[in-house]
Amino acid sequence: MPLTTEHLSPIVALIAGILVLILPSLLNYVVAIYLIVIGLIGLNGIYHFVN
Repeated sequence: MPLTTEHLSPIVALIAGILVLILPSLLNYVVAIYLIVIGLIGLNGIYHFVN
């Protein structure tokens, strides 16, 4: 099964949630990185940067 952008969003959310549970002091960084990644995935769905 190939990994597509639809699979990345839940995987990134799961990793971000685990990191926040383990190290709550990383919350600002985890949220910022999560938002950037989700934004890039969304833009890729519109502009198809990665096929």
